[in-house]
Amino acid sequence: MSRYYDYVLGLIPAALIGVTAFLNLVGLSLTAAVPVGAGVALAFMGHAMFVRAPLNDADRTAAGSTSGAASPSGAGPSTGSPPGGGPLAGSGSD
Repeated sequence: MSRYYDYVLGLIPAALIGVTAFLNLVGLSLTAAVPVGAGVALAFMGHAMFVRAPLNDADRTAAGSTSGAASPSGAGPSTGSPPGGGPLAGSGSD
């Protein structure tokens, strides 16, 4: 999966420069071609962040096991929430 993000990091400047240069060579003005190239680069970034979002090791193993089998501790699949009920549980703010 890390190779995907390596490709995305290479495609961002390639899309920005390549699309801008191509549109400029076709006859579009530079001030109109740059936003189009930036939009294509932004689409690559959005795809990498939201469509194929990076996963940490716990999420990757949970996503890989779709059988729904209980974990070795018998507690079932992890939901990713911290123990104690929520993000502010045990923070000491009363």
